[in-house]
Parts: sequence; C-alpha cells; structure tokens
Amino acid sequence: MCLFVGEKEEQAFTLSFSLTDRRENALMLRKSHLNHGEIAPLEKLHEERYGRILCYPRHNLEELGRRVKELEELGVRTLEFTGEKSVLGVPVLGKGHVGIVVVATINGQRMALKIRRVDADRTGMLHEAEMLRKANSVNVGPILISASQNFLVMEFIKGRLLPSWIEDLKESAKSRIRCVLRTVVEQCWRLDETGLDHGQLSKALKHIIVRENDKPCVVDFETASVNRRVSNVTSVCQYLFIGSQAAKIVASRLGEVAREGLIRALKEYKQKRTRENFERILDICGLHKS
Repeated sequence: MCLFVGEKEEQAFTLSFSLTDRRENALMLRKSHLNHGEIAPLEKLHEERYGRILCYPRHNLEELGRRVKELEELGVRTLEFTGEKSVLGVPVLGKGHVGIVVVATINGQRMALKIRRVDADRTGMLHEAEMLRKANSVNVGPILISASQNFLVMEFIKGRLLPSWIEDLKESAKSRIRCVLRTVVEQCWRLDETGLDHGQLSKALKHIIVRENDKPCVVDFETASVNRRVSNVTSVCQYLFIGSQAAKIVASRLGEVAREGLIRALKEYKQKRTRENFERILDICGLHKS
C-alpha cells in the first residue's frame, strides 16, 4: 500500500526505466563525486553496501527486494547518500530509533526519504505520514509527498539545527533570532489548536531546522499523536527558555526571561489554552512583534 498526497502527485511519481532515465542516473552518479556523496540508482541498491542501509540493522536479501520494489512504486529514481551522520560507513542525513534518512530523487526533485529500520518498534510508516499530513494542514512541518509500509517521502529541508544556527549568528542578530523563535512558538500554537502533539519538543535539539531564508521547520513526527493532551507550546518554551543547553544559548543572545513568570504563564496556558494566555507567554519571552 502506498499513500500519495493526491492524484496529481501520483501521476508525477510514476516510475519509468527508460534509456533517458538510465542516462540521467549515470550523470547524477558522476556528479555525486563533486558533492562528496554517493548517488545510487535503484539497480545498484541490491549491492550489499546500500542494502545494509535499506534493511538496517539486519541485511536480508528477500526484504531488500521488497523494499526496492516499494521505492519503484513511490517513483524513486535514485538515492543519495550524503550528510554529517554515518551508518556502517555510509553517509546519511539522519539516524534514529525508527528510521534512517537519506536523499531521494523523484521526478527530478531531491526529497528526504525516511527508511524504516527492520528492528523499529512499529510496523509501518503510514501513521507518521498521517501525523505529518495533519501538521501540514496548519502549515507546519516538511511537506508530505508520499508514504508506504517502509518509507516516508517528504520535502527536503536544507538548513541548520536551531541551536547551531543561533550560535553562528553575530551579536547584532537579535531581531532575526526573535523572529525565528516567535515563528517556532506560533507553529506550536497551531499544532496545539489542531490537537496534534509532537511528543519530542521538550528535547527539541534535532527537531527544529532553520532554513537559509530564516524560516524554521519543526521536523520528525514519528512519536506524534492526536490521542494525548497537546503540550507543544509548553514543551518548546521549556526547551527554548528554561531547562536546556539551547535555553542557555538563547539567553546569551537575548537575555534571561522572567523564569518564574514564564512558568506561571505556561501553567495557566496548560489549564486554559486560549489565545490570550498564549500572547502572555510571547510577551514574557520577548517575542511580540515590534
């Protein structure tokens, strides 16, 4: 079973191994050396080096065959192994308890592909896809493209993790930092309003990426749920302003917030989730628009 965003996307991602496709794949493979990555067309994924990533951490030829077929059905042309992380000596964008993230090429576009680990504590990726679709409905998260049993295809977000982004800015960039943090907290407000709890924003080190145009994106909805009480605003504010290394970085650039006042405001918001109480949190954190 494959889940697509819509009929238009389904038509766009129909796979065709034409001679042109093979030439295109070969060209991309040569270009990969310039980007210090490895680009592999689908026919190369049966090689053990790549098969061990697709079936991490237990390489299995039968399972690998099924997964390559899934990629065909999703319209994947090539996989690009690049990034700051490494799995079994192969560079990747990310590695977690549920999946490994690499770059996939679909219809000529680079996408992020999340590969379900064979030892993951869930049977498929469709639940995460539905959670991401719900986040997208309020303009939060990378755009969902498609999903299947073992793969999630989404917009490739290129940027820096929030703490690193802040640390690398000049001291005079306070307005930029405030704008980004306000956007993050506003995104969490929208998630709260739609009833979707992200689940990992109290330790959001790897879950907020700032694009090159200063547009932040909340990522990784693998533990998201609509069946528990939402705590996105309270969790992200605790992370950004109260109890984390990121909070120390933010304070070093923007100054300390009134800690006790913020804790009271978060408790009031938790008890009564109104826009008025949310605005009070923004005010204490110094995130109101000037």
